[in-house]
Amino acid sequence: MRIKTFATFASLGLLLACQADEAPAPDAATQAAGHTIVGTTEPWASDAIYFVLTDRFVDGDPANNFEDQGKDIGDGSWHTFNRHFDGPEGRSANVGYMGGDFKGLLEHAQFIKDMGFTAIWMTPIIDNPDAAFNGGDPVGYNQWGDGGKTGFHGYWGVNFYQLDEHLPSADLDYRALNDALKSQYGLKTVLDIVGNHGSPSYTAPEQISNFGKLFDKQGNLVADHQNLHPEQLDDNNRLHDFFNRKPDVAQLSDFNENNPAVVDYLVGSYLQWIDQGADAIRIDTIKHVPHHFWKTVSDRIRAEHPGFFLFGESWNYDANFIAEHTQPENGGVSVLDFPLQQAMFAMFGKEQAPYTRAQDALHLDTGIYHNVYELVTFYDNHDVQRLDAEDSGFIDANNFLFTVRGIPQVYYGSEMGFERGMKEHQGSRNYYGTENIARAERHPIHTALTRVANLRRTLPALQRGVQVNIEFTEHTAAFLRVIQTEETQQTALVLLNKGGAPAQFSINTLLNEGQWHEPLSGEQHRLTQSLEASVAPHDLRVFVFDGPLTNTALLAQLNH
Repeated sequence: MRIKTFATFASLGLLLACQADEAPAPDAATQAAGHTIVGTTEPWASDAIYFVLTDRFVDGDPANNFEDQGKDIGDGSWHTFNRHFDGPEGRSANVGYMGGDFKGLLEHAQFIKDMGFTAIWMTPIIDNPDAAFNGGDPVGYNQWGDGGKTGFHGYWGVNFYQLDEHLPSADLDYRALNDALKSQYGLKTVLDIVGNHGSPSYTAPEQISNFGKLFDKQGNLVADHQNLHPEQLDDNNRLHDFFNRKPDVAQLSDFNENNPAVVDYLVGSYLQWIDQGADAIRIDTIKHVPHHFWKTVSDRIRAEHPGFFLFGESWNYDANFIAEHTQPENGGVSVLDFPLQQAMFAMFGKEQAPYTRAQDALHLDTGIYHNVYELVTFYDNHDVQRLDAEDSGFIDANNFLFTVRGIPQVYYGSEMGFERGMKEHQGSRNYYGTENIARAERHPIHTALTRVANLRRTLPALQRGVQVNIEFTEHTAAFLRVIQTEETQQTALVLLNKGGAPAQFSINTLLNEGQWHEPLSGEQHRLTQSLEASVAPHDLRVFVFDGPLTNTALLAQLNH
């Protein structure tokens, strides 16, 4: 394989700084001794995130299911539990609560940890309406709308300071859950927050339950949309002060980000849950609120919790657009990497696009992100279609996800191809449960995922190392991950094969001469700056060198 030319690394946002007490060196090898080479020092770069819709994971406590909730409204058609839709070929979807809760999550934390994950992202934990929505466009199997849907997902907050009653148990609130996950399993948690909207708030024949309302920490009503179109809201009604006078997403109430009371309300709620143990924040619909709002929010959070990590969902495939959120003047919020997700979906799904599709999406040398190594990477989630792949496609996707730059995130069930290819109202958010977890533990996707995720967990180079691409072809990819700090000096060579036949790799430059090893097999290799290797179909090999860089060609590239 020939070696591709690399662009200037100064634009990557990596830390490549000469130590202050070192004099300029006459050659590249000497010069590198005075440099730190690392993609990012962000602690979260060492983590891997498992994402669950808490209500759809495992029902650990039937006592909090509230199966009769909403049945006392009208003819009972607005009940919240188990709102089932049949689809073709035995398929189904559900837009009601299905029982998943904190206890079910905690009882299966070992399952998550064993796969190699170090953090759990849960959908919003805040209180949602106590009925199905009686307005909007009707929902059904593969039929989009909010009419008849519930807040099982957590994104329709009516009290941002109160837990949704379907999640905690008598002996397990949010603080206790976080304490147990950390102390017993070493797992962090990601708090999912909303800043632009509340619950569906207009178009209903009549306002029912707590739709359109907002309550404070003491349970006092502070805002009420009163089932009015945004343009009908009254400037003289204090209950309308929290809302904008324009529609935005569906029939959701749209918060007025310029109202200081709104900012105080939301930031106060975020800080409350951080104080109860949340380790990071994921921001829903970040692009629907101006940058100045998130700058204020992030500044206020970090004033109390310095360096706190936040990442947002800016659902857009234009990297230049989503990169704006990552800039310090806009709040310094990382983002979910939708451009790379789009490439991964093409490379590993039915399209089977070539590995070259990833090169532009990686943005290793464009400098548009504040730090490309802090992006949260994924191939599917609760909003986009689940990966439409064979088992081998999931295995290939995970091998790529856990070795390239970024912080990997996997959606619940992907460890066994759960509801593969399905969209939101086709079952992509269906209930998982203990039976599927038992199946997953015997599944080949799970086996391969566990191998590569735990590999990443042990190698700093795969977590925080600078990525240097060697060559991407139709079915293969070869690249280096390099970290050189005072504490850690490691280089990892990653060889990926997503093809159906063995692939031969010939690497003849950029490798340190010396002893390399393969953590997955335990094999040792004495290399003289070149390597001939074969990689099995739908597999990977990772070669690791522990020590300082001595390869002058690689040093020249890194110091360019």
